[in-house]
Amino acid sequence: METQYKVLCVCLGNICRSPTAEVVFRHYCDAHQLSVIVDSAGTSNYHPNKAPDQRSQLHAKKRGYDLSSLRARQLSTQDFLEFDLILAMDHQNFEDIHEVLQRAVSQFGAHQIRAKVALMSEHDPEYPQQALPDPYYGGADGFERVLNQCESSSLAWVNILKKQLNV
Repeated sequence: METQYKVLCVCLGNICRSPTAEVVFRHYCDAHQLSVIVDSAGTSNYHPNKAPDQRSQLHAKKRGYDLSSLRARQLSTQDFLEFDLILAMDHQNFEDIHEVLQRAVSQFGAHQIRAKVALMSEHDPEYPQQALPDPYYGGADGFERVLNQCESSSLAWVNILKKQLNV
């Protein structure tokens, strides 16, 4: 049986940006009939097993996305063996993910590493290579920006994956 393609969305705490990215990315994969598993994690362990931020849930719900069943978890070295693509929400996350990647290489050996690491916005025509700003300490507009950018970036990745997965 063919291994399913797996994407992991990663931010700092896994309660605002990455859970939003997870659900939006999954929505676009489903809409384009891509058989992709999408998950999320945080580089920190600030909110273990906590539900996404209420404001993230509220803004997402207004657009038809349900984050309520998600729970925060921390990125692990094991993730580099299980996922094909790990998407960083911003440049600091990108650096932090690479630190965990180095630990994974030391632990398992480079030949075992399956995951490629990239910025969420790497192929996004609207937000090219831009960080997905953390809305945690801001107002409603920050959460709307997260949704806008997650939709745009997810769609860009879906178009890349359709070519890669020959769909």
